[in-house]
Order: sequence, then structure tokens, then C-alpha cells
Amino acid sequence: MRPRKNLNVAMIGYGFMGRAHSNAFHQVGHFCECSYNLALKVICGRNQPQLQTMATQWGWNEVASDWESVVTRKDIDVIDICTPNYLHTPIAIAAAHAGKIVLCEKPLAVSIEAAEQMAEAAEKVPTLVWFNYRRVPAIALAKKLIEDGKLGQIYHYRATYLQSWGAEPQGSDAWRFKPSEAGSGAMGDLLSHSIDLALMLNGPIAEVSALMQTFAPNREVDDAVLMLARFANGSVGSFEATRYAIGCRNRNYFEIHGAKGAIRFDLEDMNRLHVFEGGDTMEVQGSHNVLVTGPSHPYTSQFWPPGHILGYEHTFTFTLADFLQSLERHEIFHANFQDAVNVERVMHGVEESARMKSWTRTTAGR
Repeated sequence: MRPRKNLNVAMIGYGFMGRAHSNAFHQVGHFCECSYNLALKVICGRNQPQLQTMATQWGWNEVASDWESVVTRKDIDVIDICTPNYLHTPIAIAAAHAGKIVLCEKPLAVSIEAAEQMAEAAEKVPTLVWFNYRRVPAIALAKKLIEDGKLGQIYHYRATYLQSWGAEPQGSDAWRFKPSEAGSGAMGDLLSHSIDLALMLNGPIAEVSALMQTFAPNREVDDAVLMLARFANGSVGSFEATRYAIGCRNRNYFEIHGAKGAIRFDLEDMNRLHVFEGGDTMEVQGSHNVLVTGPSHPYTSQFWPPGHILGYEHTFTFTLADFLQSLERHEIFHANFQDAVNVERVMHGVEESARMKSWTRTTAGR
């Protein structure tokens, strides 16, 4: 067995995503083929008591409060950004200029201009954006079925991302509701995931028509967004993202209809993919409920025997594993900063369309 290379990681931020990332850093070497030892060197944030608790719980060696000094440290190889959105840009650009490997939460930035600046600054360094749903085994299987031509020509793409916590008063002062820190509301938080999956599964979006709505009085970010889309491949799509879908906790759902078949997926039942094959004889035609836990399903052989379900946290581990393998092979990883810029371009089109009340062309690629 070849010796593993060492990579020292610094994480800026320590909230919900900080826990998800920390878990992936710990688990990736245990379950996935990996040529790197990841050392959790330093975690950086503003609230020192909470930061120290996080460091102790997750095994970070040091704590720091000044991200600017952390990103230039010579003993740091990887900068992982899981801060409020408005800080993504200055941290990522500084880290890229320092020659670091840069990992960043989504959405990439608070504007298309900031996202493009980040991508330009990071052209010569490896980048990862944590669009983790790409690595749900059922979604990876959906991608394979599409690429293998099982659905034929695609006609319809439908996606919804429904949550309900936006209506809860205890979260009304969170940074996610502040345009200066979040940039947008349900669009950047939820719709960005749906757009990224659509670009991966169905290709470029050519134009959009959108509506954005805010329900809470005096709130300055969107609570809900609706989008119609025309794809470059001739198919049409509908998208909905909201934090006001009472009764829905985290329903990231899509369905795709083609000339030969259809598929549908719901994150709230993430180990299953529903597949309809038009080639079946009429008397047995119907949607097949596929339990995507192996054998021969994407990623599943690295964990438990077939039938033993996987969870949300595994998607971050798979994302990191694929990134480290691409790093070793000197290959381009997806989703990278440029992929995230393409998502930002679609969201920019959404904002323009909602403002102008008209169809708006986008420039988002695969």
C-alpha cells in the first residue's frame, strides 16, 4: 500500500455545515479509497466558546478568530469555507491567491459578479463546491440511466425543494434572512441545489421565467421562488423552492420524463429511485421502486451490505472522496467553482425575470 500524503485543513465557520464537513473529513479515509491523510488543523470563527466546543467535539487541533491570518499560513493546505454567504468571496479569493485548495459551501456567492471573481481567482487551484446531493447514490444512478439513454429524448424536468422553517418566528433574525449576509432567501438556499442537479442531469438552461415572493412582513429576502425553464436540449422545466411549505421538512424532489421512460426522486426517501421503463409490456408497465443500496449501485459498496440504508451525512463523504481522487489523478472535479458560477447565472436570470416580469436568457452550461 502506498503511503498517504498529508493535507492540513483549516475550516472557516462552525455551524450546521461545519459539523457535516467535519464528519466527512473524519470518515473519508475509513470508508473510501483515499491517498491523503486529512489533519484537522484549525477551525476559525467569531464565537470563541462555541468554537472551542466544536473543536473539542470534532477533533480540531486549534481554534482561531482571524480568517485572514489562517488562509496565509504555510502549514495549511486546504481552506474549507462554511461561513455566511457574504464571506465566501473574500475568503476564497484570499485562499486562492495563497495557493490553497479551496472548498466552499453553496451558493458560491451573493451575486454573479462576486461568483465570477471567485472562479477567476481560483483558476489555478483545485476547487470544490459542496453540492452534496450530486452524490446521493439514487441521484448518481439517475444520471447513469440518463447517460445510458434509458429515458430517451427528455421532454419534462420538474423539481421542487420544500421546507417549512421560514415561517417559524424563532429563526426570524438568522443571517439567512439578511440580504447583506445571505444575498437571497429560498433561491440561494434551496433553488441553487435544484438548479445544480438540473444542469448535471439535463444540461444547460437557455432561458427562464420566474416569480419571487416574500410572505413575512418586513423581510428583505425571498421566501419562495417559482421558475419555468427552457433547456438547451429542447425540454421544458418547472421549479419551486420555498421555506413556507408547511408540513415539508426537507423535500428535495425531481422527476424527469423522456420518450422511453421516467424517473423520480425524493430526498425524504433518499435510498429509493422510482423508474418507469416504457419498453415493458403493457400488462406489467409501472413505476419500479428501486432500493439504491447495492449491489452494483453507485458508491454503495464502500459502506454496508445491500439493503442497509445510507444517510444524509454520507453524501458529504462521497463528495470529498471523489474530490480527493480527482486531486490525486490531476483531474477536474465537479461541482467546482465554474459549475457553481453556472448556477449563479441561472439565479441571476431568475432575479432579472422576476424583476422584469418576462422571459430572460441565461448563459449557464453543464
